Amino acid sequence: MTVFSRFLTIPALAMAVALSTPALPVWADSPAATIASSVVVAELPEKKINKTGLYVTAADSIAAVAARDDVLLVDVRSPEEAMFVGYATPTDILLPFKLVNPDHPYNAKKQIFGMMDNPDFVPQMKAFLADKDPAAVLIMCRSGSRSAAAVDALVEAGVTAPLYTVVDGFEGDKAETGARSVNGWKNAGGDWTYKIRADLMPQGAATN
Repeated sequence: MTVFSRFLTIPALAMAVALSTPALPVWADSPAATIASSVVVAELPEKKINKTGLYVTAADSIAAVAARDDVLLVDVRSPEEAMFVGYATPTDILLPFKLVNPDHPYNAKKQIFGMMDNPDFVPQMKAFLADKDPAAVLIMCRSGSRSAAAVDALVEAGVTAPLYTVVDGFEGDKAETGARSVNGWKNAGGDWTYKIRADLMPQGAATN
């Protein structure tokens, strides 16, 4: 998908988005303010709050990328997740915020193997956005926590693009059974695949 042609597209689904006061008020008057969002910010858990105050659901994201050419979709999960769990077909790029720690330390509290920061995340995102001027950049992880942290890291690094958290991510939140079947891109009917594109990650991307 190219951004240059996207500015010629008039969004069919564009509408005012109800948001909390963003940390950087300049974005309130940007084209990003027209991205349709059904998120009730007051209902978000603290771990999903970001510094831009910009949020969408996976369902909102599916509609936005289908209707608009000026919206970018960025997956910040690990390459292993994309390979074994799948990823949204219209994803513009996979830039992992965290990588699986090759030592696989066990996190007893979360009952997972440990992950580590991707030192290349911010420079790779800056390089990706350098020749683009999107109305919105939708940041998606598994269920909305990593993406919020990724947005904050980019804001702290001086990235000024309108950065949205996809609050329920690719797999969604957990149901009472523990299954991620509540929401998220997969459960909202978004197109997704296991087949990794050759250009999904940038050349020289850090991996484990």
